[in-house]
Amino acid sequence: MNQNFMPDFQNEQQLLSHQLKGLQWTIRHAWQGSEFYRARLDRAGIRPDDIHSLADLERLPFTTADDLRDGYPFPLRSVPFEQIVRVHASSGTTGKRKVLCYTQQDLDDWCHFFARCYQMAGVTAEDRVQIAVGYGVWTAGMGFQSGCEKIGALAVPIGPGNVDLQCQFLIDFQPTVFCCTASMALLMAEEIHHRGIADKINVKKIIYGSERSSVSMRQKISQLFGGAELFDITGLTELYGPGTGIECSHHDCIHYWGDYYIVEIVDPETLRPVPPGEWGEMVVTTLCKQAAPLIRYRTRDVTRILPGRCSCGSLMPRHSRILGRTDDTFIFRGVNIYPSSIDSILSTIGGLGSEYQIHLSRDEERGRDSLKLVVERGQGVSDAGDRALIGELLHQFKRQLLVTPEVELVAYGSLPRSERKSQRVFDARITDSII
Repeated sequence: MNQNFMPDFQNEQQLLSHQLKGLQWTIRHAWQGSEFYRARLDRAGIRPDDIHSLADLERLPFTTADDLRDGYPFPLRSVPFEQIVRVHASSGTTGKRKVLCYTQQDLDDWCHFFARCYQMAGVTAEDRVQIAVGYGVWTAGMGFQSGCEKIGALAVPIGPGNVDLQCQFLIDFQPTVFCCTASMALLMAEEIHHRGIADKINVKKIIYGSERSSVSMRQKISQLFGGAELFDITGLTELYGPGTGIECSHHDCIHYWGDYYIVEIVDPETLRPVPPGEWGEMVVTTLCKQAAPLIRYRTRDVTRILPGRCSCGSLMPRHSRILGRTDDTFIFRGVNIYPSSIDSILSTIGGLGSEYQIHLSRDEERGRDSLKLVVERGQGVSDAGDRALIGELLHQFKRQLLVTPEVELVAYGSLPRSERKSQRVFDARITDSII
């Protein structure tokens, strides 16, 4: 018999009562166990006994990615080291990564609600799940696999890339579920089409995440996979990892696990909450995370709360699929790349200026994303040494960021300057609606 991983709340009020108890526990736990949080809360004039309702959430200070990097290698740690059993880190940054630590209870909770994601997507113990996401220090592989095994399905843990092996296993093992990033899904869809093997595979569902995807992109992936049903899964390393929410079978929202964390949507400029239904930045507060709890953590993801209960009947709250970011962070072929990473690389190469632009595009025919880096030469530097500069730049990008861009060097002063923040990232990959 299939297990049930959904919470047993009878109505929204029971969920809100659970959230208040979780919020009170988190503030007390963080205040008692973390020097960082205690100092931050003390400066805000907040003590654990001051939390009486969910409305008190707005009184709490925000936490940011900079706080995580400043606290490296164990940021936000709120338990003794002997209770920590694992660490995971975000992908793609240079210098200090965002590293999060976990207790055994944290891992058990993550495994439980990841299994809930599979359940909402209709996956059962009778399914076979091919997992084509990154393993190791990244959260993706461990999350997808542990949730798969928890629900009782057969896991085929290949990891990312290796298209030949992916196609061979799709045919040989006949998996019914394929888990990947959005760009990997498009790449595999194109490969299946080019190789003419759509009638030899048995993929019924694709669970994907990590990147934005448009309606037309989803339709193309489904069509080339032989009509597979797509489910967008959400999550971030700071918030356990992937699996913190998923699209339901009605495909018009993301259900997030409100029994494990609270979502606020704020105006990224004023940091004031926006009304339900309005777009803004997602801010999350955990309710039972032990090793590294989050208090009003600014995710930088842009979405909106969808009020009311979903037509699918689930009690779990909803937000729209992720629209974009409030900063210049972008994802290229599954790697998170931060502007600070590029700044750091440019600063180490003599002969290059500090001004640059990133242009992202997608080749729809090949199903691949492209990254073009336009960089100014240093002041007074001629184009005679371009070949060597480009070679060193490509080497550092590959070594530090695991990607290879197309590079164009331009004269010093030729890129636009602004009194305000200059736009450096131009993303033309998504041209139609995401919802």
